[in-house]
Amino acid sequence: MDELTENTCIICGEPKSEGIHIVSEFICDACESEMVHTDVQEDKYHFFIHRMRQIWVEKNA
Repeated sequence: MDELTENTCIICGEPKSEGIHIVSEFICDACESEMVHTDVQEDKYHFFIHRMRQIWVEKNA
């Protein structure tokens, strides 16, 4: 994929050019980094789980 192509991150909703694709969805580098450094006790952790769950919901819809 062309590195200049912008994709919309499923976490922050922003168009970004660098990140990862999981199934058919995109997560930007900034959100990926924040997710892996978020402790399970933090409220933000549950937000990330909810957003990530959308990958499987949309794939199986």
